[in-house]
Amino acid sequence: MRSMKVNLDKKYLSSYEIRIGNGITDRMALLIAKNHKAGRYVIITDDCVNKLHGQKFLAGLKDTGLNVAALDFPAGEASKNIDTVLDIAGKLLKLGADRETCLIALGGGVVGDMVGFIASVFMRSIPYLQIPTTLIAQVDSSIGGKTAIDLPSGKNLLGTFYQPAAVFTDLSFLETLPEKEFNNGLAEIIKYGIIEDEKMFQTLEDNMVAVKQKDAALMLKLVENCCRIKKSIVEIDEREHGLRRILNFGHTLGHALEAVSRYKITHGEGVALGMIAAARLSEKMSYLEPSETQRIETLIRGAGLPVRISNSFATDSLISQLRMDKKKKGDIVHFVLLKKIGMPFVNGGIETDLIGEVIEEIKK
Repeated sequence: MRSMKVNLDKKYLSSYEIRIGNGITDRMALLIAKNHKAGRYVIITDDCVNKLHGQKFLAGLKDTGLNVAALDFPAGEASKNIDTVLDIAGKLLKLGADRETCLIALGGGVVGDMVGFIASVFMRSIPYLQIPTTLIAQVDSSIGGKTAIDLPSGKNLLGTFYQPAAVFTDLSFLETLPEKEFNNGLAEIIKYGIIEDEKMFQTLEDNMVAVKQKDAALMLKLVENCCRIKKSIVEIDEREHGLRRILNFGHTLGHALEAVSRYKITHGEGVALGMIAAARLSEKMSYLEPSETQRIETLIRGAGLPVRISNSFATDSLISQLRMDKKKKGDIVHFVLLKKIGMPFVNGGIETDLIGEVIEEIKK
């Protein structure tokens, strides 16, 4: 089992361990019992993950003598809203949850975002653990303490910064992950290569077949590297005032695509298309060489992710949705752009005509 610590400046109690391995669920239960003592534990997951892993994980915690119960909710982004939060909060009260309770987020990004948000506000905050079961959660969303739910007008518009007490990443969960969901995680791994690590980007270019086959040694290397990149950025900029904004590469248009499609486009698919758009914008503004743009698009295609925006999504609707982005300042929507692979920067604002031009190009 590999371990790394997220060291948050002057906040020892907020710092936490990320543990990564393959088949570590049994040790996970022992570590929870030893290091994260609570009067009661409540596993919160979705109905899909519950069928695959929930009962086994619940039994493992009970075998260690913990007082533990489990709740689930319907899988999917459509559940990431205030109604689900209120429903779960009510169920927690019926279970007798109090300030001595620890929540356990067992699932992907939606579960992690939801449980983190609930933990941050229930009884004015209680601890929670992240047990990510999808690749996208293992390399990205489980780390850094961003919690959120969606509003009808956009994604992640209601949320908090609230760090987990620990993250346990078991790569064996990936064995049951559908290809589409695995590809979603690849989008985030590609993002990390683009913004921080050209060597990892090239590893993906040279080894995509092995990656798609979930080669154990390679996946451990990739997941661990992504976690190191994210934890180092979060340590410098926990609340996204500066450097952490580069983690949003591809997410500005990506979130707009998700919202306009009513989440028929997955997060990874949206980010993939958003990265292509950001690269093309960078090229048009004379920051990025065309060959670099082509490398990015080729790798995204090779990962089994979309490289074209459907004509069914009106460009005007996408631009209107961009204006709802929570990271905008006034009327200016900031994009993370590139000078080259491994060298991102936050742009001060782009004319909507140019954004529309790029969106139309990607549709063709």
